[in-house]
Amino acid sequence: MKLVKPQISDLWFRKELLADENTMSYNQKWGGVIPFCEDRWNDWYAQWIGNADQDTFYRYIKNDAGSFVGECAYHYDSDEQKYLIDIIIMDRFRDRGYGGYALDELCKEAKLNGIRRIYDNIAIDNPSVKLFERCGFVEEDRTAEVIMLRKDL
Repeated sequence: MKLVKPQISDLWFRKELLADENTMSYNQKWGGVIPFCEDRWNDWYAQWIGNADQDTFYRYIKNDAGSFVGECAYHYDSDEQKYLIDIIIMDRFRDRGYGGYALDELCKEAKLNGIRRIYDNIAIDNPSVKLFERCGFVEEDRTAEVIMLRKDL
């Protein structure tokens, strides 16, 4: 498996990923599936990939058979004043190690770019909390809905 920088023509996968109800079930508290219409692709691509700097990183996760299985990213959130990460694995590819691989690679990339600490807000009932803890993340804060996890790089 490997992380790959998608081409704009590959954004069909992100559209499919965000539209899959099973994949996005973790996001039910925030609306579930997310529309990613083609008329937004150019602007989104420019922001996340075309003009990205050390504060923004986005890649697809590709398996050994050459299929896209998910996405991973980090970005600086100016409201939170933190680097937040995001990993989404297509439901049919979960529990095969892709999430752990992507999380490790994101941490390496962030560290190479001078980032010292990264975070993720995860819904309380999301089983991926255990994955993050296995990868060295610790709980920093908790509300009734989410856990804020942190990892020092």
